[in-house]
Amino acid sequence: MGDTRAASGTGQDPGLPPVITCGEPGSFARGVMAERHPALIGQVREAFPYGPRQHRALDALLHEIVHGVVEPLGPGSPDRDLWLARGREHFGRPWFDAPFLWAESYFYRRLLGAVGYFGEGPWQGIDPFASFKRAELRGDTVEEELRSLDDLAGVPSAERAAALLQASLWGNRADLGFSGPAGESVPGEAEPGLVADDSAALWSLLPPGSHATVAVIADNTGRELIPDLVLVDHLLERGHADRVVLHVKPGPYYVSDAMTADVVDCVRRLGRAPGEAGVIGGRVREAMATGRLDVRTHAFFCAPFPYERMPDDLREELGAATLTILKGDLNYRRLVGDRLWPATTPFADLTAYFPGAVAALRTLKSDVVVGLDPRTSERLERSGRAWRTSGTHALIQVRARPHGPTLSAPPRTG
Repeated sequence: MGDTRAASGTGQDPGLPPVITCGEPGSFARGVMAERHPALIGQVREAFPYGPRQHRALDALLHEIVHGVVEPLGPGSPDRDLWLARGREHFGRPWFDAPFLWAESYFYRRLLGAVGYFGEGPWQGIDPFASFKRAELRGDTVEEELRSLDDLAGVPSAERAAALLQASLWGNRADLGFSGPAGESVPGEAEPGLVADDSAALWSLLPPGSHATVAVIADNTGRELIPDLVLVDHLLERGHADRVVLHVKPGPYYVSDAMTADVVDCVRRLGRAPGEAGVIGGRVREAMATGRLDVRTHAFFCAPFPYERMPDDLREELGAATLTILKGDLNYRRLVGDRLWPATTPFADLTAYFPGAVAALRTLKSDVVVGLDPRTSERLERSGRAWRTSGTHALIQVRARPHGPTLSAPPRTG
């Protein structure tokens, strides 16, 4: 099924830019592994009244990341063989040597294991990030954003569409894992201009009355998923789509990544709101009841691989959509490949493998970015700002149809 490539020890391939690892001192990836992940372990520890077993496991994971080497899942873990196949070459080596995408993904799997999410017992199935997510939904910022929907109720459809697309895009700034659940999600002010803006191409694929099916691969819940649902409602209500399939994670992944339970919480939050937000919430609920909005998930959404390696069943499903919209930074990294691409590398070339039309809506919170025109790239590089990683810049990129050969590595069997 799907791509049968075996990952190399470093994930490096001749002729391609290097895969991002956590080993470069001062790099964004190293900061995530050396600072953000240890801090998150402490925040998860404080969020729940875990017992001695969980505390010992969290201590061991923290020590392993900072001072030890990557250990495999223990005997009896339900997915031990799966993870051995996914990265056997990384076990026994420092965490900082592993590809960033793989290391992040495995860290969250290990964190879930440490708190007993998968094991038999009272903590089985308890999302360690649930309290962070629900606190955000109860916050004043969400309340203010829901009230602002009243201002859009009577505006012309095209203007409303543009505003809701922007809200969905910039909602990606609200990432509980960016600087920790206790603090502001993103420092600094958002830049009003996008580093790449293919929004016109996006809307051209979804003219009213086109009977389109749109797939939306969600990123974060809360302040991102709510504007995503509002945008979905607009697509359905104004005839840009007959059906939307919302893809979410099958379990907790990163901090604020959306699962089905989070969709339920967000739909309830919309429905309880007064004014236009409550009306939208009612329509979203009705769309789910009639199948016009279908929530789905797939195990691959928690895999440590680029979308080029998606299994055949997911490839077939996304290929049948008129347009697939991928939200957020992690989905972008998986879409184009988590490598140090030159910023001017064509987006269409790197997404040529994707089975249908694809759009990326993303605020920049990691080093990977492609598809910029040379003048924009030069201006940003000369600015002296951490524009790639600060969450202050954003993009909308679209590849409308298959476009020539991909620049990724050819398949290898093994």
